[in-house]
Amino acid sequence: MRRWQGDHIYFGADYNPEQWPEQTWAEDVELMRRAGVNLVSVGIFSWALLEPEPGRFEFGWLDRALDVLHRGGIQVDLATATASPPPWLAHRHPETLPRRADGAVLWPGGRQAYCPSSPVFRERSLALVEAVATRYAEHSAVVMWHVSNELGCHNVHCYCEVSAEAFRRWLRERHGDLDRLNDAWGTTFWSQRYGDWAEVNPPRLAPTFANPTQQLDFLRFSSDEQRAQLRAEREVLGRLVRQPVTTNFMIGTGIKYLDYHSWSSDVDLVANDHYLTAADPDAHVGLALAADHTRGVAGGAPWLLMEHSTSAVNWQPRNVAKTPGQLRRNSLAHVARGADGVLFFQWRASRAGAEKFHSALVPHAGPETKVFREVCRLGADLANLAEVRGSRVDAEVAILFDYEAWWGAELDSHPSVDVTYGDRLRALYDSLWRAGVTADIVHPSADLSGYRLVLVPTLYLVSDAHAAALRAFVAAGGTALVTYFSGIVDEHDHIRLGGYPGAFRDLLGVRTEEFFPLREGERVSLDDGSTADVWTEWLHAEGAQVLAAYADGPLPGVPALTRHPVAAGAAWYLGTRLDQPATDRLVARLLAEAGVRPAAAAPPGVEVVRRRDGDRSWLFVVNHTDAPARLDATGTELLTGGRCAGELVVPAGEVAVVREDRAAGPA
Repeated sequence: MRRWQGDHIYFGADYNPEQWPEQTWAEDVELMRRAGVNLVSVGIFSWALLEPEPGRFEFGWLDRALDVLHRGGIQVDLATATASPPPWLAHRHPETLPRRADGAVLWPGGRQAYCPSSPVFRERSLALVEAVATRYAEHSAVVMWHVSNELGCHNVHCYCEVSAEAFRRWLRERHGDLDRLNDAWGTTFWSQRYGDWAEVNPPRLAPTFANPTQQLDFLRFSSDEQRAQLRAEREVLGRLVRQPVTTNFMIGTGIKYLDYHSWSSDVDLVANDHYLTAADPDAHVGLALAADHTRGVAGGAPWLLMEHSTSAVNWQPRNVAKTPGQLRRNSLAHVARGADGVLFFQWRASRAGAEKFHSALVPHAGPETKVFREVCRLGADLANLAEVRGSRVDAEVAILFDYEAWWGAELDSHPSVDVTYGDRLRALYDSLWRAGVTADIVHPSADLSGYRLVLVPTLYLVSDAHAAALRAFVAAGGTALVTYFSGIVDEHDHIRLGGYPGAFRDLLGVRTEEFFPLREGERVSLDDGSTADVWTEWLHAEGAQVLAAYADGPLPGVPALTRHPVAAGAAWYLGTRLDQPATDRLVARLLAEAGVRPAAAAPPGVEVVRRRDGDRSWLFVVNHTDAPARLDATGTELLTGGRCAGELVVPAGEVAVVREDRAAGPA
């Protein structure tokens, strides 16, 4: 991996000089310097300008833009410009256009109008990468390379004939021969057995439910095809440039079908785009979850926030503006959770196009605005936090997350449409957030030995190896919680026979003989006073201690919550969907048993996270409430330069970062 961190925290935005007259560029650089901007991403959507017709490149405007930025002291994350092909590609090669499952063609006029399996697109895009990298490999402004942009955001699945043939090749590599494919897909069901590879297609629109394993394999294939584009561009850059290479993931923004855990080894640094869900009143908790997941994908290393918004976005049903101070809180919450750079989309709000109502560092109203004043304040904050770069986030809790389990859990023809993969993940995470406890969101293959508590929400699909790793963690003294609809199937989406929860049955000391999902709006009570909905199951304790049972509903007296001692540790099982207060109480019990403490005792609504580097530590406090918050802390507050000797007061809506005296904080 090539080193990417300098002597400061990166601060900046996507910059699109091609959208503006050249006389604007000098003003842009002056405003960037005023705001403290030190890094901009350039050229992301410039293919049509760089290569106006096949094989003819025009670099003059980009030469001038990079030179202006360099003279102004602004560093550049230079894009390969392959994010969206120019109209001439589809005009000359209509076979490169993607198709939906119903056969409809997706035409140019938006972005990403290409089939990810198209050899023509691959050839033309790599020729562009070669040309751009050759020209700018040694440009003094360029400190980083940006492959494409949000790969697979709009074209992750293509069902055209080019994709169908690529899918067949992928299946041959994965399964080897048709007998193994037929076995993996369970094709004896519904007379689906294949006798020739030519008979195999993507799961196009069918009269009823498509084969679930065919769907699952197609989702795997589609993620791998997008990853193949990343790797192909990275290979070209690897031959020509010396700077680190990244691309922007989209963790925590509803992007489901890209397996970022498998992509992380293909970049020198993990970068992520994150946008608040305006309809979520606790969107700042969702932000924290996305940041912790991004850090998990990065293996705990610092990462780069490539995009977020200064205020409203343009693509949600109701594009709510951020309130005063929210830009700062959002940005510094990402830094608290491991980001060593904070960038936005985009520098200057566009005059035209589909994103003209997307907020920017410089709004349509210009720099004399709330947004730009807050941008300048944030730039000063990040300069004051330079010493934090390179440090890691303290976390004693892990939450297991697997994209393939997500895909499998939400396939059709399942017991209840109300069981979704992210539901228990978010509920458990919310409880941890309120308790002031930071969690790493990690893949089941991650090393769990450094954690005290592991939460396993809705891990529907799991391999034998990953199930064994969880058992080893518990046996070594760890505490684990597994929730319902976990361990149900193997990698082929085949049921693990003998009773649910399948792969985890022995670890948990329980056996479920039948699911009893609840009707819409139906609720049940537990004998410990808790309330639940959505899901119950006919559970038998086979070695586990029953901690709570149903008091009513379809299964009165049947266990709902159990605990099973295993060697030096314990495995808990939750067989129903508790309401949030009961989830909070359960998480508090788990934290107490595992010996996990919050980063600091804080009032409700106040976010606390600790970053650490050797014997130095920094406590981040983000006050999301409308009242001052008081916490115990001793050290130097970096954003103001003041000292706190035992007590820290953080005003309403504000942020504090304390470099703790060496005796402070857990070891």
